Amino acid sequence: MEDSMKIKNIQTLLTFTYCLIPVVAGADKFTNLLTDWSKYLNPGLIPMLPLSAHVFMMVVGVIEIIAGVLVFLNPQKGAYVVSAWLVLIALTLLTSGNYLDVAVRDLAMAIGAFTLAKISGITNVRT
Repeated sequence: MEDSMKIKNIQTLLTFTYCLIPVVAGADKFTNLLTDWSKYLNPGLIPMLPLSAHVFMMVVGVIEIIAGVLVFLNPQKGAYVVSAWLVLIALTLLTSGNYLDVAVRDLAMAIGAFTLAKISGITNVRT
């Protein structure tokens, strides 16, 4: 298989991954079927929120859904958004001292999203 085709296949796989995961996680902020998302909020931030933790997480869900759709429509720009979003989530978890395993996972996922953005920049130049 030609190298450019291999890169395109990798880009497609990463695009679907970084589109689907934010959309599913964002939608779940409304149902809490996967987990109670508000428990991941830094307890020090909750008193500063202008909304309840649950409503705030629904707003977060909308942002995640939009980010996932952006990845689908424009993988390069969307992947940069998702990468930055994942880093912010990880930093919030790290500063809370809770869910450090999730913070590490989100940082690894951010690297994957950043890789998608870089690969998408290469394939956009070639096509």
